[in-house]
Amino acid sequence: MVKTLEKSFIDQSLLNQAVKQMVKNKNNFGAVLCVEQGNDFSWINSAGNLKVNDQFFITSVTKLFVTAVILKLRAENRLHLDDKISIYLSNDIMDGIHVLNGVDYSNEITVQHLISNTSGIADYFFQKQANGKAGGSNLFKGQDEAWPLEKTLESIKQIKPQFKPEQKASYCGTNYQLLGRIIENIAGMSIKDVFKSYIFDELNLSKTYVYENENDTKPVSLYYKSQSLHLPKFISCPSFTPEGGIVSTAQETMTFLKAFFNGRFFQKEEIESLKKWRLIFRPSLFYYGIGLEKLWVPRIVSPFKPIGDILGFWGQSGAFAFYHPKRDLYFTGTVNQSSGIGHNSAFNAMIKIIKAVDDRGHKSNAP
Repeated sequence: MVKTLEKSFIDQSLLNQAVKQMVKNKNNFGAVLCVEQGNDFSWINSAGNLKVNDQFFITSVTKLFVTAVILKLRAENRLHLDDKISIYLSNDIMDGIHVLNGVDYSNEITVQHLISNTSGIADYFFQKQANGKAGGSNLFKGQDEAWPLEKTLESIKQIKPQFKPEQKASYCGTNYQLLGRIIENIAGMSIKDVFKSYIFDELNLSKTYVYENENDTKPVSLYYKSQSLHLPKFISCPSFTPEGGIVSTAQETMTFLKAFFNGRFFQKEEIESLKKWRLIFRPSLFYYGIGLEKLWVPRIVSPFKPIGDILGFWGQSGAFAFYHPKRDLYFTGTVNQSSGIGHNSAFNAMIKIIKAVDDRGHKSNAP
C-alpha cells in the first residue's frame, strides 16, 4: 500500500480481499488495483506476480489520452469535432477510405465520427481481410508484426466498410490510427511528442511513456490465456501509439484519470457533452460515447440501488481506468490478461467496492 488518508468510507480489508480475488480466475496471474476517493483517500495493492510499482501496457486506456489531447486542441481552437477529416489528411489517405455499396462516404467523415467509433470505416484488427483472416488473429498467436498506417489503409480499403457514417457504433482501431495522424498534422510533431508535451510532462509522469523500442523490457510481460505474449513490433509501431501504445503504472494512470475528470486539460463541464452513448458488443459489452466508455452494469447487480455511471476506458491488456462520479471513486490498474477474461475480474472488484461505500453524507463530484 502507498498511502491512506483518513476521511474515508472504505474498509481496507475489503480492498485487500478485492485485489486478491482478481487473481482467482484461471490465467489471471497478477493484478494491481489503485483506488482513490476524491482527495480524501488513496490506496493501492497488488496480488499474484505483479507489484504495485510495475510498469505495464495500458493498451486502449491510451484512447482516453487521445480524448484529452483532442479536447485540448479544441479548447485551443485548433480543431472542431464536426470538422471533416479531409481537412487534416492527405488525398492518398482519403481516397477510397469509405466506399459502401458503390457510394463514397469518405468526405463525409468527421473527427467526431472517428473518436466516437461511428465512422463505419473498416477495422483492420477484427474484420476479415481478403485472405479470410482478421488482421489481429496472428497477433494473438504470438506472430508479431507491425501495422503502420500505410499497411492499415491498404488493408481496409479492400474490406467492405461496416456501415454508413453515424448509423451505429463499432469499436475500430483504424479510427484511432487516423486520429493519431490528424493530431500529428495539427500539432506539427509526432504523437509520441504530443503525449509527452501535452500530458506526461504536464503531470510530471516519470514512469509513463510511449513504447517505441522493440528491445525495451521494462513493461511486465503480457499474457494471452496461459501464454506470455510478446509483441514489440506491433506495440512499438508509431501508428499503434494512439490505439494503445502507452506504458504506465497504476499510480500514474490514476494521476492522469483524476486530471482528466477534474478539468486539467479542458473544462470539466465538457464531460457531459461526451455522453452520447451507443452500445458496443465487441470486444466486450459496454457503452461508447465521444472518446469515453461507460460500463454496462446489469440492473440485477444492484436491483434496489442503481450503481450509476462508471466512466473511463478498458484496455485489451486487462488495464482499466474508471471514475464513479456518484461516490467520487477512481479505479486504475490491470490484470495483465489480453484474452478478455480478466475484464470481468476488474469489473467485479470495482462493483464490490462501489456497493460497499456508503455514500450517505458524501458529496457527489459528478461532472
